Amino acid sequence: MRPAFQKIFTAAIAMAALNTLSVAAATDSKSSPAAAQLTAETLSGDLARDLASHFNLEGDLEVELPHNWIAPAGTAAQWRVEIAEYPMQATGAMVVRCRLIGDGAPVDETSLLIHATLWREAWFARQPFANGATFDPAGLDTRRVDVFRERDIVPASSGDRTFIFIRSVQPGRLLTWRDLGRRPLVRKGDLVEVTANEGMLALNMKGLAMQNGAMGEAVTVRNLDSHKDFTAFVIDDNHVQVRF
Repeated sequence: MRPAFQKIFTAAIAMAALNTLSVAAATDSKSSPAAAQLTAETLSGDLARDLASHFNLEGDLEVELPHNWIAPAGTAAQWRVEIAEYPMQATGAMVVRCRLIGDGAPVDETSLLIHATLWREAWFARQPFANGATFDPAGLDTRRVDVFRERDIVPASSGDRTFIFIRSVQPGRLLTWRDLGRRPLVRKGDLVEVTANEGMLALNMKGLAMQNGAMGEAVTVRNLDSHKDFTAFVIDDNHVQVRF
């Protein structure tokens, strides 16, 4: 090979090698995040996910850190937060003890007083409901509320036509569980069908309901012949079952 061509060939190889190294470096820089301090967003997000999982919370949990929170001095490419000590229950204000782990190594362990909101869709009345009216979603709307502040509200995932209003409700008011009760399938003073089963033996008789009862509730029933009272469970309209 002539010297001139050899120089050109050698230069081309060197340039190709340099380009390969540049591409590899660029790829590594894209795949590996740069080291940085722990952010408030990462900490609050990890705390919210951990608390929601631990307490099996339904809804969107949001966590706000103390205003005087300061990030640890160290940096890491990957941060992880572990709760070392949980509060007794999930509330709007909680003290949590957590470990801050950077790139797999413990960096700090601290206790934080956090403020939390748990957002869920809840029912509120669009029209008035009278005492005794059947629960009807057609007359209701939903609103996003913080259930830590409104603890007794009826979530939009609950409620059906087996409920009735046990007091009147005006338009624009959030529904609470104090507004609703189960619709009685058995009423005091009514004759009810009594079913009793034990193995292959089945007994059917009439009885007198001594109290109101909704689906699944235990009620007192009086035997019409012996006038003795016994307990049975409501299984349908004017139908109860004795369980042995």
